[in-house]
Amino acid sequence: MDLHFGDSKPTDEERAAIDALLGPPESSWEGATRDEMRAADLRWARGGRAARERRDLLLPGLHAVNDRIGWISEGALGYLCRRLTVPPAEAYGVATFYAMFSVKPRPATVLHVCTDLACAAAGASELCAGVEARLGPGSGVAVERSPCLGLCERAPAALAVRAGDPVRTAVSAPTTVERAVLAASAPDSAPEEPSAALAVPQAGDPALMLLGRVGVVDPASLDDYRAHGGYTALRQAFAIGPAGVIREVTDAGLVGRGGAAFPTGRKWQATASQPDRPHYLVCNADESEPGTFKDRVVMEGDPYALVEAMTIAGYAVGAHKGYLYLRGEYPRALARMEHAIGQARARGLLGDDVLGQGYAFDIEIRRGAGAYICGEETALFNSIEGYRGEPRSKPPFPVEKGLFDKPTAENNVETLINVLPILTVGAPAYAAIGTGSSTGPKLFCVSGSVERPGIYELPFGATLGELLELAGVRDRLRAVLLGGAAGGFVRPDELDIPLTFEGTREAGTTLGSGVVLAFDDTVPLPRLLLRIAEFFRDESCGQCVPCRVGTVRQEEALHRIVGRTGADAAADITLLREVGRAMKDASICGLGQTAWNAVESAIDRLGAYE
Repeated sequence: MDLHFGDSKPTDEERAAIDALLGPPESSWEGATRDEMRAADLRWARGGRAARERRDLLLPGLHAVNDRIGWISEGALGYLCRRLTVPPAEAYGVATFYAMFSVKPRPATVLHVCTDLACAAAGASELCAGVEARLGPGSGVAVERSPCLGLCERAPAALAVRAGDPVRTAVSAPTTVERAVLAASAPDSAPEEPSAALAVPQAGDPALMLLGRVGVVDPASLDDYRAHGGYTALRQAFAIGPAGVIREVTDAGLVGRGGAAFPTGRKWQATASQPDRPHYLVCNADESEPGTFKDRVVMEGDPYALVEAMTIAGYAVGAHKGYLYLRGEYPRALARMEHAIGQARARGLLGDDVLGQGYAFDIEIRRGAGAYICGEETALFNSIEGYRGEPRSKPPFPVEKGLFDKPTAENNVETLINVLPILTVGAPAYAAIGTGSSTGPKLFCVSGSVERPGIYELPFGATLGELLELAGVRDRLRAVLLGGAAGGFVRPDELDIPLTFEGTREAGTTLGSGVVLAFDDTVPLPRLLLRIAEFFRDESCGQCVPCRVGTVRQEEALHRIVGRTGADAAADITLLREVGRAMKDASICGLGQTAWNAVESAIDRLGAYE
């Protein structure tokens, strides 16, 4: 490892931001000033393995500087690298990997305006133009067109971030030019966000298993959570033991809710059986799929449920440390989860002796910084470890060599909270819900051309038409996108598709993470497809050629096709098919493998360019 530090020095404010995270430097080897040096510092080098083991603090350190200053200077990056013994070139590669960081000077206030699918259909282009006209150079605000902010039920949306100590944020959704400008100009004066319950049209329905507490329980109150059944499942887990928990989850038929649908019990059993120690649990709350916002609503409306579910999962797989990797664009979810974890720790529900059962478990939050690829489990591990969020080749699989090269169970928020009803009602009762192959309830993120957008909880097996009827689908429905940008379009005459993993597969589409985006005939479909292509081109990590080059070629072809149909578009459609097939067959991870799905379905099912 070769370290080359430049001559740039950090400002006092930058040093303070890093030292607040890492503590004051102990020697000149860590960047102490001449006044702080001790004579012994000159006699031996400090660092080695102990320093390298702190590499995973690189991402929190970048956040610390970006939050305090608004951007990451060469001096700040060099000081952080010296503190962590990280080569500056590697740290620069990490800092430039994430959309929310900047290594160039910018104003302390950044306004992120969502331009993705739901917001695009709600007039994001006009909103961006209006905001940019009002907040031009000299305004003290940087306006950035952003991928999905996870606020699809309140589209169009904007997020203002003002650097400082502490950093201040303001969410404006649904927003207008005036509201967005107000949020950026005075984050502290922006209207308070509505309750998470407003994102759950079924809120208050006692039949809900996963969302039953949202809007009913005070999300800040641990006592209120326990009064509504909280921690019953954890007590049951301790009663039956780790093997009993895994058996219940397996018998319930629970599969991952992130889209891959891998059996959760098998994953937990494979992790628990590994002799290598320690084991880790990772909760993937980096839901960046355009149209997805269910995990945000759960964390904002029922945060203790996730804390309890992570504790149960950790107990089952033999982990004593859990990491919650949370989207950087979710400031309220971050605050709610920090509070819930702190309260659980103070009340003996996390820590060295959970519930007096002799089991030690704690949770650490790690913030993402704007990278869709980090939703892939191994890219997420790299991100936590302080590397670029690029996927790893498999095998070895995470259950063998995952986070920090140790056995790791990774699940998303929805998968984990399903464990609570499994343990409280029992595996047979849970498995009786839904269908034989897709058991239990499922959360669906419905947005777009509907009267009541939000999160809906339905048993597997309900049809797409039934879901849209609940949401109040509008007239002149043109198409429905299932699974988000990585999913596929279906026609209005295909609403009898059963919402199960096997049902959507048989229909030639995918359920994915549960995204249901409805579009009426006022939405220009070619422009929508171009936005999907732009999204994948921008979010490709660039590690493998099929994805890095293929996403660019896909976007170029769609740019050429705009406004053309029939024979004029035939050559580019042929090229799109060839590029799409190459990405699907040869890309390392799911991003490249699914980047062509939506475009392919629009051409084949909707006749997008006929």
